[in-house]
Amino acid sequence: MAESTERRHGPLSRRSLLSGVAVVAVAGLAACGREEKTAEPPPTPDGPPKGSLEWAVAGPWRAQDKARDAARHPMETLRFFGLQPRMTVVEFWPGSGWYTEILAPYLAEGAGKYVAAGFQTGPGADPSQVQLAAAFQQRFTTDKRLYGEIELSAFGPTSGPVTAAGTVDMVLFMRNIHAWMAAGIAEKAFADAWAALRPGGILGVEQHRLGPEEDQDPAAANGYVQEAFVKQLAAEAGFAFVAASEINANERDTKDHPFGVETLPPMSLTAPRGSPPNPAFDRSKYDRIGESDRMTLRFRKPE
Repeated sequence: MAESTERRHGPLSRRSLLSGVAVVAVAGLAACGREEKTAEPPPTPDGPPKGSLEWAVAGPWRAQDKARDAARHPMETLRFFGLQPRMTVVEFWPGSGWYTEILAPYLAEGAGKYVAAGFQTGPGADPSQVQLAAAFQQRFTTDKRLYGEIELSAFGPTSGPVTAAGTVDMVLFMRNIHAWMAAGIAEKAFADAWAALRPGGILGVEQHRLGPEEDQDPAAANGYVQEAFVKQLAAEAGFAFVAASEINANERDTKDHPFGVETLPPMSLTAPRGSPPNPAFDRSKYDRIGESDRMTLRFRKPE
């Protein structure tokens, strides 16, 4: 009986053994294949990592504005201010959105928040500002995938808080203080920034810089403001000065231009604002100067 059983099962056992060897061999080859595949280097991504500040500055959606990066130094400026991806940031008077197209995507990817405190557009507002505000809203609120949920606010002579008090990590004043001086609302700008910022929050300022030897026009009609005057405005609002940078300095700027700072690029006026362009005006000198000499200052709301 035992012999009969061996004869019956012997050949099957040998076949099973051979099948087992084949399975092991195939598994070994498959394992070798997996090892060879994982040994290949991962593909190199094109451009900076998505969500980084480098990515936001290099973004293809900035095609029209990248040419000015060499003069405005957005990467260096925002790093100097201490921008971080999870911050809530308010930009006062973002204009057409030169910095918005960097800040909004960067903050949207980093779970931060961007607030645009644009022109106050109520009754009696400047028609050009109303038009610019409408264009800004159309541009930056229709592509939420790129720009995120932008909060629209306003700053002007009779505006209320730019956002909820004490909730903001950073406020930016980018080349607008002279306009607020002309409108008599410079002190209000600093006070509104103070109210919005949390304790320890940062105020970043970039502004066309008047020479210290020049007398400060209270209305800053030529667009230039003394650095000491900006520091005084900030101190009167309660801010502590932290640091200054020469990132946006331009020693070629003589600051004595016929149509003020707007004689220089990018405005490049050839006649007073509101007048028709003068084709006979020689722009060569001003084009060689480039964009204005600017202060870059960082202030902090004390804890």
